[in-house]
Amino acid sequence: EVQLVESGGGLVQTGGSLRLSCATSGFTFDAYAIGWFRQAPGKEREWVSCVSTSDGTTYYADSVKGRFTISSDKAKNTVYLQMSSLRPEDTAVYYCAAEDSDVCVSTMDYWGKGTLVTVSS
Repeated sequence: EVQLVESGGGLVQTGGSLRLSCATSGFTFDAYAIGWFRQAPGKEREWVSCVSTSDGTTYYADSVKGRFTISSDKAKNTVYLQMSSLRPEDTAVYYCAAEDSDVCVSTMDYWGKGTLVTVSS
């Protein structure tokens, strides 16, 4: 059974940092692209970042480039999202997702249940 479990969300002040974790199981970790998406209240889900675990290539949305860093740990089958210089507009539920591919797409194969990040002003 494929599982993706996010953790690390919480409340942080503007300018602060958080690290999200996505623990995965049930699939071949380094054969998948794993990404982070987010959905703010009243808004559509948007893609944030992606890592191709086969070669470590990373991708970022313009809105988080330079502030967020995605990384993967094959030994732990875990992907991380280090978020810095957080802004109120980063407030959202953050989802981890996996795709049997080298790239992330909007309709990923598997999704976690999400973790809430709240950035106070």
